[in-house]
Amino acid sequence: MKMIMAVIPHDHSRKVLDELVDAGFSATFAESRGGMLRQTQHSIFIAVNKEEHQQVLSIIKENCRTPSEPHERDGDPGETDSAPVSAELGGAVVFTWDIDTVEAY
Repeated sequence: MKMIMAVIPHDHSRKVLDELVDAGFSATFAESRGGMLRQTQHSIFIAVNKEEHQQVLSIIKENCRTPSEPHERDGDPGETDSAPVSAELGGAVVFTWDIDTVEAY
């Protein structure tokens, strides 16, 4: 088995989750905020058989491909350094690792 963790921009995560479910996969997600721009993303976790790995990656790729664009950082409440920072946004970051066992309690 494989574990796939995809960090996806918030505005694309619903489409990715819908497509994964429509294809018969189940997924868990957690909202996160990070990076230089402190943008909101969803980290989606999908456990799959090795044979399904490429199918999941294709679904993510097809639904997260966006042109990168300059964007300014959202400031945190109480942050004193509010100087704008430009960075490229877009797409997903995907991590995959092998799973030896899966147990439910």
